Amino acid sequence: MSCPSLIRLSLNICIIYLYPSIGLTGTNARPSIAPTFGVEPMMGTNPLTFGIPTSDSFPFVIDCATSVNQRGKIERYAREGVPTPRGAVIDDQGIERTDTDGILRDMVLGKCALTPVGGAGDKMGGYKGYGWAATVELLCTALQSGPWGEDICGIDRETGKPKPMPLGHFFLAIDIEKICPLDEFKTNSGNFLQALRDSRKAPNGPGRIWTAGEPENDARTERTAQGGMKVPVSLQKNMLDLRENRPGLKDKYAKFPFE
Repeated sequence: MSCPSLIRLSLNICIIYLYPSIGLTGTNARPSIAPTFGVEPMMGTNPLTFGIPTSDSFPFVIDCATSVNQRGKIERYAREGVPTPRGAVIDDQGIERTDTDGILRDMVLGKCALTPVGGAGDKMGGYKGYGWAATVELLCTALQSGPWGEDICGIDRETGKPKPMPLGHFFLAIDIEKICPLDEFKTNSGNFLQALRDSRKAPNGPGRIWTAGEPENDARTERTAQGGMKVPVSLQKNMLDLRENRPGLKDKYAKFPFE
């Protein structure tokens, strides 16, 4: 499947809106995360997604990788020309790397690994993210005797050519009305989430507390009002370069909306 995150989110939204259920999904991915006290990429970013209906106008949906960062975020750092924050990547010598372009190069070669949530080592609880990543990997492979590690890296290490990535997924649903009335559950969950948003704010913070799914709802509302989403300048340049260098794109995209 080409877009595991979209699949997980779509399923959870269906579970929330079409059935009175709580959704939990996960997927493994190409080996990127090193285990705590290790340097070899062994597990995928292995995100977990929870979807929970509430009395709010939007559901509580959280989709988080079990790594500090993901390759897509590091690619964004490269577009913006900024270093990768220390603690997100470790190389095969045990060095925490910040050189974004070098990281992207060495990740392809298997010489760099992402750190689990909590970072490298155990001082900030990296073993917790490691444990979550391993849990997702187990649920995505052990039940169906599925491949993991190098077998789903997506690249032939000898030739550098792409190869299939037979990823695994798991999907769980909890039927709320088998336990309590749906409206009661929504009210209970909505009251708790509103209490979080109403709790004391940090003096030096933005003056607001969000709950999962709320930032995305805010963004959707704003972008709908302005007729679409803004494209960052760095991404505009990437799009222009692609159009210039890929056959057929000039005819298909003679002019982008931002030009």
